Amino acid sequence: MSMTETSRKLALSLGLGLGLLAAPALFAQETTAPAADAAAPAEGTVTADQASPDGLSMGAEPVATPESLTQETAEVGQTYMLKKFELWEQRCVKMADGSDPCQLYQLLKDKDGNSVAEISLFGLPAGGQAAAGATIIAPLETLLTANLAIAIDTGKAKIYPFTFCAAIGCVARVGFTADEVAQFKKGANAVITIVPAVAPDQKVVLDASLKGFTAGFEAVKATTPAPAPAAPAAP
Repeated sequence: MSMTETSRKLALSLGLGLGLLAAPALFAQETTAPAADAAAPAEGTVTADQASPDGLSMGAEPVATPESLTQETAEVGQTYMLKKFELWEQRCVKMADGSDPCQLYQLLKDKDGNSVAEISLFGLPAGGQAAAGATIIAPLETLLTANLAIAIDTGKAKIYPFTFCAAIGCVARVGFTADEVAQFKKGANAVITIVPAVAPDQKVVLDASLKGFTAGFEAVKATTPAPAPAAPAAP
């Protein structure tokens, strides 16, 4: 099987999915997938339409996507795109108090232009081992035991496990040190490698452009919630 055929088998148009949730909650080390809401339509699809007595579809309104919403038009709980930084998008969740946490999102495509995976990065409070976190969603056909590899340009790759799989794909939630974030800022591409289950002897290599990353990440980091104050020590 050629790389092109493998990539096409893996190709999957994904919404931001779990990446839309607030960053700290996403980064929590859960080992099981949350219950799926079977009634919730995927972004970009249409809601259930109403059929006429003769069985004809009467149409329905499309489900709002981050690209179609703005900070002003989004309702509480919806995700909207605030700004673009080259191929990166600053996507934020509308909150009732106006805090609106954001993530830096990019849809990853193969060399043929097929949508394959997606990555969402977010800032983390200072003082921890990880300066930033990321959610990467790969197709369900991914070989999980082969893990996920990330390298900056031609640098040495680092291996990360997948956390769980759900209807939207297989999710890896990873952390980056301050030094690794600095490499992202200096690099040209983040090279993400996954292995297809249908062809375990092959690899699908995806380039995440790092143009605009520095400005985008700083914008997203500014929305990182401040850590909760430590509880006073017991007397």
